[in-house]
Amino acid sequence: MKTIAVIMIAGWLWPFSGGDKEDETIKSLDNTRVEIDEEQAIAESSELARENYRMFLELVGDDPKLGAEAMRRLADLELEASEAAELGENMQSVMISSFDGAVDLYERLLDRYPDYARNDLVLYQLARAHESNTDIDAALATLDRLVIEYPDTVHRYEAQFRRGEMLFVKRRYRDAESAYQTLVDEGASGEFYLQALYKLGWSQFKLGAHDESLTPFFKLLDLRLVGDDPLGALVFTDDTRRAERELIEDTLRVLSITFSYMDGPDSIDAYFDSRSMPGYAHVIYGNLGKLYVSKERYEDAAGAYLAFVEREPTHPRSPYLEMQVIDAYKQAGFPTRVLAAKESFVERYGMDTDFWQTNDPTQLPDVVASLKTNLNDLASFYHARAQNPEPVQGEISDEEKAERLAAAVQDDYVAAARWYRKYLAYFPDEPDSAGTNFLLAEILFESGQYLEATDEYERTAYAYGPHENAAEAGYAALLAYQQHETSLEAAAEMQWHERFLDSSLKFASTYPDHPEAPAVLTATAEDYFQQGRFDEAIVVANDVVARPVEPAPELTRSAWTVIAHSHFDMQRFGQAEQAYYQLQSRLPADDLVAQNEINERVASSIYKQGELARSAGELEAAVGHFLRVAQAVPTSPIRETAEYDAAAALISMGQWARATPVLEAFRRDYPDSEFSDSVSRSLAAGYLETGDSLRAAGEFERIADDAAMSPLEREEALWKAAELYQSAALVEKERGVLTTIVGRYPERFNETLEARHRLAEIAGDAGAYDERRRWLNEIIDVDAVAGAARTDRSRYLAATATLELTEPLRQSFASLQLTVPLKESLATKRQLMEQALSAYGKAAEYNVAEVTTASTYRIAEMYQLFSSSLMESERPQDLDADALEQYDILLEEQAFPFEEQAIEVYEANAARAADGVYDEWVQKSFTALATLMPARYAKTERSEMSLALLN
Repeated sequence: MKTIAVIMIAGWLWPFSGGDKEDETIKSLDNTRVEIDEEQAIAESSELARENYRMFLELVGDDPKLGAEAMRRLADLELEASEAAELGENMQSVMISSFDGAVDLYERLLDRYPDYARNDLVLYQLARAHESNTDIDAALATLDRLVIEYPDTVHRYEAQFRRGEMLFVKRRYRDAESAYQTLVDEGASGEFYLQALYKLGWSQFKLGAHDESLTPFFKLLDLRLVGDDPLGALVFTDDTRRAERELIEDTLRVLSITFSYMDGPDSIDAYFDSRSMPGYAHVIYGNLGKLYVSKERYEDAAGAYLAFVEREPTHPRSPYLEMQVIDAYKQAGFPTRVLAAKESFVERYGMDTDFWQTNDPTQLPDVVASLKTNLNDLASFYHARAQNPEPVQGEISDEEKAERLAAAVQDDYVAAARWYRKYLAYFPDEPDSAGTNFLLAEILFESGQYLEATDEYERTAYAYGPHENAAEAGYAALLAYQQHETSLEAAAEMQWHERFLDSSLKFASTYPDHPEAPAVLTATAEDYFQQGRFDEAIVVANDVVARPVEPAPELTRSAWTVIAHSHFDMQRFGQAEQAYYQLQSRLPADDLVAQNEINERVASSIYKQGELARSAGELEAAVGHFLRVAQAVPTSPIRETAEYDAAAALISMGQWARATPVLEAFRRDYPDSEFSDSVSRSLAAGYLETGDSLRAAGEFERIADDAAMSPLEREEALWKAAELYQSAALVEKERGVLTTIVGRYPERFNETLEARHRLAEIAGDAGAYDERRRWLNEIIDVDAVAGAARTDRSRYLAATATLELTEPLRQSFASLQLTVPLKESLATKRQLMEQALSAYGKAAEYNVAEVTTASTYRIAEMYQLFSSSLMESERPQDLDADALEQYDILLEEQAFPFEEQAIEVYEANAARAADGVYDEWVQKSFTALATLMPARYAKTERSEMSLALLN
């Protein structure tokens, strides 16, 4: 039973078949079912197995096949037990303290059974045992024997590999290279092909054969490495195991070292020139760069990164390598190189470059992000340097320094603008694009490029929707507009200014809550007003005053000023007036100048309403507006004109009773007015219309005294006053006016002659005969010297005056009685007669019919009276009858010629009847003739008279 049990256990543990010839004893065990109690613990199973194999070796005796197999298996168990014991965990056996037992068994097996078919395995295990026993030389010798004696053994790959490893550890790199090369030569089907490639490369590396080492290293990479993913992690083939991945990573590391020992990236280029570029090529360049960075060889690192970029500019990993160039320069502390690297990156990977023709931005978000960052960094750098330039150094003049500094600043502004523009061109819809656009506009403004700045500010303000810089950009655009406008002229300036106004309105409507919005609106309204675009000015200004929160007082005042002035200039005076009231209420109380100015505007607005109403024929409304000026602005200078025009309108309507009080108040309030003369005329007319002749006459006298009136007007006014006084029976006032006329207008012959005539009448009516005679004499004198100015009227008046003035002489003559002594009285009477006859002769010389007939009659009468006076004269008392008779005859002789002369003159006067003159004096002449010559004239008087009348 014990023997059967051992055999059964041995059969269960035996790892190999027994060859071509079956062993019946062993064969008989094939169908034997072994019952195993799984709940029964088997203590010290390894030791039990080894003990059974020892017992089995005793049983088989000299059987080579069973003995070899049992010994090999026992040796394997010894090796495993030693390895387990070496681990030191849960080891209960103290029988084995080293690998010597296994070594001894394997060596005995080889010695005892040299023809054992599995000796290749025995040698392989013996090598393991020596290696585990730290006897490397013995292990290596055993492996050498294995590969020599059994070149086709299934363990040849591992044997060669283990040989290579041991040789490598012993720094026998050439032998190790040979061992690894053997495995590599076997091809990729070998179990240790990848490891062999790796260690072959290392062996050659250790030998300094850097060029040769590249081949195995890259073969290894080609088999397992695809490239890397967007995050930079290596991507392996699907069948790559973890251990192999670590191998690959170390291969990459050693390749970096290898190339660093060679010519760096040039060596990589040269290698890839001789073969096709693998998908992981960028990793090779990148790792070399990283190696250089770790050694602080930053320039070399940048060169390594850029070598691939320049070789494969459109490769999706090229941007990442160029990013590492930037990082390398940052670590090195080379700001200038960093700047240049960023510029290179942007130029190479801008969204308009060839790179994106073959690459999808959505698949390379890190590249896009880096592009954004670098663009912003570049723009910010140049922007900041332009704002804070470094002073120019050197032995040059201050002027040249200033010129260079200005040029440098301008260059920086240009550069900053360029990068901002690229960012916006590449990323127009990014969340930060609006802010970038704002910075671009700022750059342009700061550098004096106001036209471009205007466009960019407006784009920032209105093309991106709400953002933190939008309102500020809108306002800044207006400043840029104004700056650029200073460089324009004529039509270009006008067009640009119109754009500015449109932008101002857009700003205020888009950003009504901006602090500057009210000021912008106000300025726009004022601008429209200055251009005469009053309707637009009013609309904009109304936006200012209608804001929910009233703007600053000065802005509100300006807006109301625009509204009021615009309405005024458009002749909408009612609306202007109301706007001026709004403005008036907002003026500072101590600003008297402004108060006075607006008061005058109010007065003008009211007055202009009156003018419009008057022009439209609405006189009643016009009067109301004109009189309202005094109520609204009593101190206004225009009040004078308004009240005058009110009176004029009332006069035009025939409202004299209403007009005269207005005119009276006007003259009272404005005694020195330029309209005083007109007021007097109007009042005179008004008084006339209302029947107040006395006051009308007074106004005419005022007119006559007004030096502003024309001489003719003044003269006519005096005559009108005299006329009115006469009609009112105010003789003294009339007399005074006529006296003024005579004294003031001596050259006015006819007019003053009439005045004298009327003055003579007044004097006569008053019994002031001396005064009357004075005026009559003046009439005669004035006519006498008038020359060609004499008229029939003047001759008539002079003639009648002469006639009247002769009457006292005639009366004196007629009343003088001839008394004794006759000679004396006769001389006196004769003298009186001659004077009267002379005067009547002068009167007749005027050739005024009625005066001539009267004078002729009076002459004849005087002759007749003188004749009768002689006959009726006193006789001397001392004459007797004869003497008295003789005396009478003498008197008769003296008297007769006078009577004859009287008849002759009467006849001459009566003869005028034949000429159609048959006035009082002609009639009296006929009467006198009838008395003197009754026989002739008493009969014919009637017929002659009738004849005269008929003629």
